[in-house]
Amino acid sequence: MSHKTYLNLIGGEHYPARSGKTFLNLNPADHSDVVGEFPASGSQDVDAAVAAAKKAFATWRLVPAPKRAEILYRTGQLLQERKEQYARDMTREMGKVLAETRGDVQEAIDEAFYVAGEGRRLFGKTTPSELQNKFAMSIRMPLGVVGMITPWNFPMAIPSWKLFPALVSGNTCVIKPAEDTPLSTFNLVQTMIDAGLPPGVVNIITGFGPDAGAPLVEHRDVRAISFTGSSEVGSIVAQRAAANFKPISLEMGGKNAQIVLDDANLDLALDGALWGAFGTTGQRCTATSRILLQKGIAKEFTERLVERAKKLRVGNGLDAAVEVGPQVNEQQIETSKKYVAIALAEGAELLTGGVPLSEGTHLNGTFFAPTVFGGVTPQMRIACEEVFGPVVSLIEFDTFEQAIQIANSIDYGLSTALYTKDVNRAFAAIRDLEAGITYINAPTIGAEVHLPFGGVKQTGNGHREGSEAIDFYTTWKAVYIDYSDKLQRAQIDNAE
Repeated sequence: MSHKTYLNLIGGEHYPARSGKTFLNLNPADHSDVVGEFPASGSQDVDAAVAAAKKAFATWRLVPAPKRAEILYRTGQLLQERKEQYARDMTREMGKVLAETRGDVQEAIDEAFYVAGEGRRLFGKTTPSELQNKFAMSIRMPLGVVGMITPWNFPMAIPSWKLFPALVSGNTCVIKPAEDTPLSTFNLVQTMIDAGLPPGVVNIITGFGPDAGAPLVEHRDVRAISFTGSSEVGSIVAQRAAANFKPISLEMGGKNAQIVLDDANLDLALDGALWGAFGTTGQRCTATSRILLQKGIAKEFTERLVERAKKLRVGNGLDAAVEVGPQVNEQQIETSKKYVAIALAEGAELLTGGVPLSEGTHLNGTFFAPTVFGGVTPQMRIACEEVFGPVVSLIEFDTFEQAIQIANSIDYGLSTALYTKDVNRAFAAIRDLEAGITYINAPTIGAEVHLPFGGVKQTGNGHREGSEAIDFYTTWKAVYIDYSDKLQRAQIDNAE
């Protein structure tokens, strides 16, 4: 079966990798379906892309921000028209079901319309000067060329979170999408070009982390890096960027807890747990990987959760009847298998799942059964380390305070959820949970673009996607205008 070949986008033109090497993008639900062939780029390709972005910055930064924003608004309109096709492309390349990939494209649409409004809101401040006949203000300035490294689990939404605020701020970009999902980034950027984005403002380099990602991080003409991925890789990226005093935004892992109190609406909490744990096949940084159950409801909740998990339909995400798609590649299957073995060795009880699915309709893909472990204690590795697969651990507790302590006992701090009808405990949880996101009576997954997205501890380094992203993609300049027509000296003792 023939497949399409894609090329790097550099300065508005398409080029193969200088090495001539390529890699195949395979459908994880059916490895006989080749989504496309992409360049396996190296440092020379990165150099060319950065040079193109640097050249484009000279003119793009001078385009008025409201005009830059109009291109993003038109991008949102075009994405609406192309939503179904882009969603189907995304399901083919990363596996999640169509309802979810449509949501991924919708997130990019929402981001386009939201950030388009920011083109008229890149506010600074005016302030009185300490001296007479002197005006003082602060203004936002673009950084220059920004490098972006994006993951495979939200292959259009996350690039949009990075590209759109960077562009409206006046930066130019070089993006390296995950090697498992490059097509969605091509679709997104092509839409921007069709909306009027000038050549070289966004450049795409495809390839693998050590070959293409590392040179992008270390390039001296790249002024900042935005990275979403694992905490292990994020640590390496941060260290390499720090060597050149380069600002870096990190959005990394999670080990997110859903707490269910005795007074919770159990039907609602069960719906949230199923969606949080097995939506996107557990391959979200916000996925519910720990469910903390107060002992009064633990037995009933566990039985009902296991019963429903067993009935989840696993298969090709293009099939409307399927509820859980494949894991993205064989490496993710191996990770899920590894953590199942670790959990069993630690004494956890496998209640359902725990195995790859490789027969019948699952024969040509990378599928893993929805997996639930009971009898988990907070110290077990299965309760502390990120799996990034359809594997959830059930942990029982006595008191609300104990639940908060368990939820906070990990190295990550991205998302948390509490199910309760007690408003006092809801507000205490909002105050006490160590996380960048807290949901009350809703699952741990699901972000809205006009709120900050990110976490604490090993989840991130303090920056945020979403509403606060402009802060990362701009730098402040203080401006003083002296109209006294004489030398006035600030920071000198002028007292008379």
